[in-house]
Amino acid sequence: MSNAVYVTGTDTGAGKTLASCALLHASRARGLRVAAMKAVAAGTEPDQQGHARNADVEALLAACGGGLPRQLVNPYCLPDPAAPEIAATRAGIAIRLEPILAALDSLAAGCDLLVVEGVGGWEAPLSASMLQADLCRARALPVLLVVGLRLGCINHARLTVRAIAADGLECVGWIASHVDPRFTDAADNIAILARDLRPPLLGVLPHAAAPDPARLASLIDLRPLLPPAWDASLQGRPPADAL
Repeated sequence: MSNAVYVTGTDTGAGKTLASCALLHASRARGLRVAAMKAVAAGTEPDQQGHARNADVEALLAACGGGLPRQLVNPYCLPDPAAPEIAATRAGIAIRLEPILAALDSLAAGCDLLVVEGVGGWEAPLSASMLQADLCRARALPVLLVVGLRLGCINHARLTVRAIAADGLECVGWIASHVDPRFTDAADNIAILARDLRPPLLGVLPHAAAPDPARLASLIDLRPLLPPAWDASLQGRPPADAL
């Protein structure tokens, strides 16, 4: 699948949703028609109408500009904020690959770029019998790594890139996310990772109490995620909101 990217992180709280939303805004600003997906989301709160909603899913829907079917963007929405396998067991739900792939294919057919946000870190399973790598291999999805800048991130980033490669998948780039404002060695850590990781650094997201992914979009280098032919094909295309 050439028009989708899978966003994983070095751990839970690394900034996957913020990076995914910034990537969506950057793509829309370039004139791309976008869609997003979070196959499995755990943890819900009631909205004003009493509907159970997951904050990450809502952020992705908003970053896409609306109009996407919620059931495709998020095939499995689990009430408890726990690891997917645990949350699904508590809810009496069996997570299967086939419905996820059907939703993914439907979304990808109607957009230029589909951003698929993962769960937790790369090795967090989607179910007792399904890894995130299984989903990515099923559609040959390239992987984008979000590195949460905190003590230990060099180790986590190096191990994650190695694990992605060992699973037979391509890590096409990484984004640094300032998740800990007290971490004073962020710049040095970024420099070491930029030196040591083969995938390119595509952006650095600053820390903010209430970050605005639309404002952060300009900090994302989208080019390594796009086939070269897309640049020419997008000339003269109206903004995505006008389509």
